[in-house]
Amino acid sequence: MLYFLGKDIQCNYSEGCLESCRKITYLLQYLKRDEEIEQLRAEKTSLLAVLHHKDEEIDQLHQSNTDLREGLQQAILAIEYLQERVKALEERHAKDSHNSSLPPSSDRFVRPPKSVRQPSGKKAGGQKGHQGHHLLQVERPDAVLVHAVERCEACQHDLRESPAEQPERRQVIDLPTIRVWVTEHRVEEKGCPVCSHRTRAAFPQGVSAPAQYGKGIEALAVYLVEGQAVPYARTSQLLQDLFGVHLSACSIARCVKTCHQQLAEVEIQIKAALLNAAVIHQDETGLRVGKAGQWVHDCSTDRLTHYAAHPKRGRAALKAIGMMEQFSGTSVHDGYFSYASYPCQHALCMCIICAN
Repeated sequence: MLYFLGKDIQCNYSEGCLESCRKITYLLQYLKRDEEIEQLRAEKTSLLAVLHHKDEEIDQLHQSNTDLREGLQQAILAIEYLQERVKALEERHAKDSHNSSLPPSSDRFVRPPKSVRQPSGKKAGGQKGHQGHHLLQVERPDAVLVHAVERCEACQHDLRESPAEQPERRQVIDLPTIRVWVTEHRVEEKGCPVCSHRTRAAFPQGVSAPAQYGKGIEALAVYLVEGQAVPYARTSQLLQDLFGVHLSACSIARCVKTCHQQLAEVEIQIKAALLNAAVIHQDETGLRVGKAGQWVHDCSTDRLTHYAAHPKRGRAALKAIGMMEQFSGTSVHDGYFSYASYPCQHALCMCIICAN
């Protein structure tokens, strides 16, 4: 009996043949185990490859997770920054020259003023017992025009010789015809019969050119520019349209400079009066001078106002103006820190208190 490949078979061969068959059987079993081992090795290699692929996927997922966490952190930081930025912009938008110390030149948006007045329950318009003001006639008009009746409007009878009554009069208050007034100055020259010297009279002071504009036109130009804040070019155009006066913007600037020099003594008197006041009001606002920004500092009472322009807003400007060092009364202002450094009494403006 021979066991071959898992089966019992009948064999009639000799003992030598049986031994060979056993060796062949062992060899075949060994080869079968090698095939199984190779198959297992191939399966192991395949499993290792799959495991390596899974490890790479896990590493990629870890990296993606890390990137997402970093991106989320950056997004959170960006959101926090944008929230702070929006808050700052909202606060900036909520503040302007009406409710803070910001100058009017910094206002970007037109904000309608909000009235703090409470309803009174009264009807709109003039109240009962109010002393009204209306246009009154004058006793001596400059011109009188009589509109005569020539014919009867009913029968057309001639009424030119009939006596007339004046049952009603009306007055029109208007401007006279606008024109420039030219005054010619002539000087005499005489010869002395004794020594033959010729003497010529002198022109009045200020009359120095063959043709020039007078003080009235110069004063009107300065008033329009400084008093009514009309731009130089528009003032020049206005003078030309109304009076036929050709005064350039540069000439108007010279008139303003001359007026400023002549008012130096008046400015000293205004400063002295403000220094003696019990309470003054101070503020500053932005001003464009050419292409550069400066500050206009004002100091005022109910009757006096002093303006001064300076490149600085703070203590350097106040020192250059030269009023705060000598003032001993009460200064009402917006709380700007430069004012607080002076030894006078200080009060906060009610507009700032209501705004904040």
